[in-house]
Amino acid sequence: MSPFRATPPITTDWEHFEFTVDDGVATVTLDRPEKLNALTFDVYADLRDLLAELPHRGDVRVLVVTGRGRGFCSGGDVEEIIGELQRMESAELLEFTRMTGAVVKALRECPIPVIAAVNGIAAGAGSVIALASDFRLLASSAKFAFLFTKVGLAGADMGSAYLLPRLVGLGRATELLMLGDKIDATRAEAIGLASKVVPDAELAAEASALARRLADGPALAYGTTKVLLTRELDMDLGSSIELEAITQALLMTAKDHGEFYAAWTAGRAPQWTGR
Repeated sequence: MSPFRATPPITTDWEHFEFTVDDGVATVTLDRPEKLNALTFDVYADLRDLLAELPHRGDVRVLVVTGRGRGFCSGGDVEEIIGELQRMESAELLEFTRMTGAVVKALRECPIPVIAAVNGIAAGAGSVIALASDFRLLASSAKFAFLFTKVGLAGADMGSAYLLPRLVGLGRATELLMLGDKIDATRAEAIGLASKVVPDAELAAEASALARRLADGPALAYGTTKVLLTRELDMDLGSSIELEAITQALLMTAKDHGEFYAAWTAGRAPQWTGR
């Protein structure tokens, strides 16, 4: 566990989704298959809090997010969220929308690689959770739908209007966020929304293989790369170069960089420690 963790203990049991850790690989499985893993207020809150804890656990090098059954995540539950929102005052609504955005912010700022293993539909908030992940592995039956305008809300939600144009370009992001139509896995891959598309039966194995590669690799280098990719989105070139120069100088003192040289000299594979 991180030495910089304060009084609150690490949570061992998460009530609103399945959470496991196995040899450095953490897995969140959204677990409401009868509703295509639609989100509730409690699921949002637990995701936000889990992502805040992950860097402090000390036993997680990569996170996989997936859904149980035939869907990844169909977005917010119509009855348990949208119905309840109709009865809330403005201050409560703002508290809710800030909570949903906090999940995406935490996904991007957590210095741990995140893999979305998208099985079936990723709609609404589910599509943004996948969008905010570092890798999006799609089953061939997977579909995306940024359907916020379909329910009379802005297509820009939870940071989607910030993230999506940077991934697929402004023109395609405008189409996806404004029209809210479903796109299949083939098109998602063609426009850069999917990292890779695999047959449905191979999704779990593909996600496991990528997670294992990341967990066994130089975790500090991976995490730092993610942080820089996120921070440099809004920097000018000179600031980016300076930040990268400082970062590389720091990592040149890390154990993993020294281990690379020792392994290269000895003609063996490096034994990464993430330090």
